[in-house]
Amino acid sequence: MERASESVLGALWKSSHPGPTLVVTALAGLLAVSAELELWRGAVLTAAVFAGQLSVGLSNDALDAERDRAVGRTDKPIARGVISVRTAWAATWTCLALALLLSAPLGVGLLLAHAVALASAWSYNAGLKATPLSVLPYMVTFGIFPSLPALAAEPAQFAGAWVWCTGAALGVALHFTNVLPDLDDDARTGIRGLPHRLGGQISAVSASAAVVVGAAAATLGPAQWNAAEVPVVSWALCVGVIVLAVVTVAVGRGVRAGRLQFRLVMLAALILAVQLILSGGSLTA
Repeated sequence: MERASESVLGALWKSSHPGPTLVVTALAGLLAVSAELELWRGAVLTAAVFAGQLSVGLSNDALDAERDRAVGRTDKPIARGVISVRTAWAATWTCLALALLLSAPLGVGLLLAHAVALASAWSYNAGLKATPLSVLPYMVTFGIFPSLPALAAEPAQFAGAWVWCTGAALGVALHFTNVLPDLDDDARTGIRGLPHRLGGQISAVSASAAVVVGAAAATLGPAQWNAAEVPVVSWALCVGVIVLAVVTVAVGRGVRAGRLQFRLVMLAALILAVQLILSGGSLTA
């Protein structure tokens, strides 16, 4: 039974991981603008991504309800019984169907790519996060994600290899970083993905290495790997990512290092996203 003290829609929104959902949706919209998509195509793509991200967040909390109860996650409406698991799943499937329906008018290529990205994200929620293969869904989903504007264009195009590399590197960094503040809670409930098996410090180093690889691809890729053609602003952003990566590794042995490393890599990932946006016109290069 849903509790009357909190609206169903409000509880569903809180269960959808609204922060990441809005960030990924905003990135999709900015990439669409940067890639100079027609207004209607950019708007539909952004709406499709938003619906897809809602489905990913809701499915995560629906599947993790018992685990969240076990560790006392009072911030999770489903675990607290504010809404039922059944209600969460009904909303999840609705959002997934909407994401695919919105993708269809943008072409078969975009529809298939978005479907694969969502299937990959769902596979993480459904069990891969507790295995040594936990990083693969992040590589696949984020590898595809920056290519969506190119596939939504008319005519549809495949993004350049550097775009896939940058996206996959961003996904690896996010995966290895996301677990740093929650290693203990995850261990108590049997979640042992690749970062858990490697440990906090190696995970931080891996995340730092990934953002550096991504920054290198996003810097040199749009210039056809010709360093002389890279704009000064791109070099500056790349250096910023490298500095943050070095600091992330350096603070690895301090007190509360996990949360600090999380913030540092998130900042580096934000810079990496900015590089992608600034290079939008070169996504198919």
